[in-house]
Amino acid sequence: MATVIRLARFGAKKRPYYHIVVTDSRNARNSGNILETVGKYDPMQPKDSDKRVVLKMDEVKAWLAKGAQPSDRVYKFLANAGVLAKKPVPVQTKKHLQSEKTQMKIKDKEAKLAKIAEEKAAAEAAAKAEAEAPAADAAAE
Repeated sequence: MATVIRLARFGAKKRPYYHIVVTDSRNARNSGNILETVGKYDPMQPKDSDKRVVLKMDEVKAWLAKGAQPSDRVYKFLANAGVLAKKPVPVQTKKHLQSEKTQMKIKDKEAKLAKIAEEKAAAEAAAKAEAEAPAADAAAE
C-alpha cells in the first residue's frame, strides 16, 4: 500500500481548517479512510503563530521511515520544521529578466541620477567652502 501524508479539509465554508493525515494514496481527500492524524494546519492563523501548523513529530518521522510520501504542501511544513531538507529553487530561464531596452533605460536613469547627485554634492561643498571662508577671514583679523 502506498501511503501519503497530506491535508484533509475540515472547517466551514470560507473558514478552512486542515488535518495532516496519513492515508492510502488511492483514497479521496476526505474519504474518512485515514490511518492516522499526525497534525493540524489552520491557515486562518497569522503566519508567525505557533498554532498555524502543529505536527506530531515522532509520528511523522515514524511514517516517513515506513515510506510515506508527503504532499507538496506537507513537504514545505516538514522542511520548515527541519525534518526534511528544503527543495532547491530551480534555475530560472531568461524570460523572467527585463528586456535589453528596459535595462538600457534603467542604466541611463541611474547615470543621470548619479550625475545629479555629484553636481548637488559639488554645489554643497562649494557653499560650505564659501561659508567657512568668511569665518576664517574674520578669525584672522
